[in-house]
Amino acid sequence: MMEPFVYPAARLFAGVDEVGRGPLVGAVVTAAVILDPARPIVGLADSKKLSEKRRLALYDEIVEKALSWSLGRAEPVEIDQLNILHATMLAMQRAVAGLHIAPDMVLIDGNRCPKLPMRSLAVVKGDNRVAEISAASILAKVTRDREMTELDAIFPDYGFAQHKGYPTAFHLEKLAALGATEHHRRSFAPVRRALESGSSAK
Repeated sequence: MMEPFVYPAARLFAGVDEVGRGPLVGAVVTAAVILDPARPIVGLADSKKLSEKRRLALYDEIVEKALSWSLGRAEPVEIDQLNILHATMLAMQRAVAGLHIAPDMVLIDGNRCPKLPMRSLAVVKGDNRVAEISAASILAKVTRDREMTELDAIFPDYGFAQHKGYPTAFHLEKLAALGATEHHRRSFAPVRRALESGSSAK
């Protein structure tokens, strides 16, 4: 049983989480959320543990009720230039910078924080323990999943809507057979191998 999170002394908290560090294609998407204590949202949890239907319902509720929310991202070309860790930190900085209210403290899911102009704290398993981080994980996942569905319409042979860009056996098989799209992360080993052995998809 994980110990409950004890909030540090601060007035206004933002939660930050990312989605998309593991996929071979697309951006890494982050979200920052400041919840309104006067308008609680029931059922917040790690986005990966929620059904798609529940995530979509909570997404709408978070967007409606949050004091402030913002999305950040780092594109595949930035991931290739910086590496996935530094690109994720950059995307988190962008999400926090996009908030129209400055929080006193930012709670980040994971074990490290990006450089920010306010206090921050890394919270391991924060998407299960901190409501603000749970909310951020839901916004980020719904946003990225929608982008993968849109990409699926452009490149229907790759199955992006199903595997969301993660290196499933099906995705790796299609990558080897069809080559990489312009949206693939060229620094990731399976994509690099596909590029070395064949041509890019048009």
